[in-house]
Amino acid sequence: MEGTGTYRKTLMILLVGGFLSLFNETILNIALTDLMKVMRVSATTVQWLATGYMLVVVIMVPLSSFLLRSFSIKKLYLGAMTVFLIGTLICFTAGDFSILLTGRMIQALGTGLLAPIMMAAAVAQAPLNKQGFVMAICTSIILVGPSFGPIFSGIILQLTSWRFLFLLLAILIVLCLIGGWLWLGSPLELTNPPIDFWSIGLIVVGLSSLVYGISIIDSHSSWIIKIGLIFIGLCILAVFYQRQLKLASPLLNIRILRQPKFLAAAILVILMQMVQFSMNVLLPLVLEGGRQLSPLAAALFLFPAAIICALVTVGAGRIYDLHGGKWLILGGLLLMLLSSCWQTTTGLKTPVIVIGILNCLLYFGIGLAWSPNQSVALGSLNRTEQTDGIAIINTFIQLGSALGTPTFIGLLSIGEKTSANQYLSTQQALFNGFSLAMKGAVVIILICLFLALFYLRTIKKLAIKQDK
Repeated sequence: MEGTGTYRKTLMILLVGGFLSLFNETILNIALTDLMKVMRVSATTVQWLATGYMLVVVIMVPLSSFLLRSFSIKKLYLGAMTVFLIGTLICFTAGDFSILLTGRMIQALGTGLLAPIMMAAAVAQAPLNKQGFVMAICTSIILVGPSFGPIFSGIILQLTSWRFLFLLLAILIVLCLIGGWLWLGSPLELTNPPIDFWSIGLIVVGLSSLVYGISIIDSHSSWIIKIGLIFIGLCILAVFYQRQLKLASPLLNIRILRQPKFLAAAILVILMQMVQFSMNVLLPLVLEGGRQLSPLAAALFLFPAAIICALVTVGAGRIYDLHGGKWLILGGLLLMLLSSCWQTTTGLKTPVIVIGILNCLLYFGIGLAWSPNQSVALGSLNRTEQTDGIAIINTFIQLGSALGTPTFIGLLSIGEKTSANQYLSTQQALFNGFSLAMKGAVVIILICLFLALFYLRTIKKLAIKQDK
């Protein structure tokens, strides 16, 4: 075990890197309208800055398990940060949309690895009695990172141009590179597994097809194309799954999904992320369209919930280390259910402060359940399986984000169009659509509760298994 001071520096540099990777996912969300004017592109085209970025990230995350076994944490972190920096500098100097998009895709090649690196290295070095707390810190970064992107960019855009976003980001990345060079070591054992190019090809094509098909569900593309892409993606991933079972050294140890507790907890990750990630999209839409808040004001509206979620997540990690996660997970899901049920009743006359309080209650519940659920999932695995477990969990987080937005935006649109046919005002129709979306959230959270009751019924407290 490293000295406490060195370990804290190591943990800090890992957390900052992980935060920047998640923060970068949403940094351009508020700037898209300005970029449409500056780059002279349509809304459909400019959305590729988000969609293309997400496609690359979701491919890199599952590859992280293989890379973590092949390269030291230090080399992998510095390499990922360097690629991130190159992409950021390309974005900063971009003179047209194609160069900006290229920069974003290069950024994603690096950032897709940073969250798995953060979690794998942090958990590997943490003492057994503090692994719940360390996992909580890591997952709080994953939860709040995307929430800070629109807030930060909204403030910057009020003061200067979108290029300054990438300049500040580049400075932070350089600081991370210096810290990584000074303090990072190699806490994970390297096994140097053989490269199976067929597996890499299958997971790249399968995930790309699936995630892109999901991301265009609410677009005007043909349903044949949408369903076809999703179907092809699922089929290719099924082939990937079968191939991993036959390989002596699989690219990703899919066998751990055969463990019922890990599988149930991993599915819970997808469902909770669908709700959590989508609220960052739904609420700004409703507040801007229904209450005429500015984009910056709508982004700042999310800030209290993000802070509460981060603090509760860290506190839940400490409680998990002492008492286990069963009641934290169930209590968190019940709070999420209460908030979602209440939010189905919000309307045009509901005070904005009430909407804010309900959103804080929702994120309080997420903070209680999110980290303990992942700790329980990893606690059902042994040390050699945890790198794969972290890669799978992070992949499922990305899938939850990809699934959640079209699902909830689709429900919002259906409710809005139905209300418009009843000759209601645009603002009231928007709130009716939001009510329908929250009813969808209620259904998803009820499913989460049933899943949690299934896999938690025999759990009192799980510690990370040790290889003997």
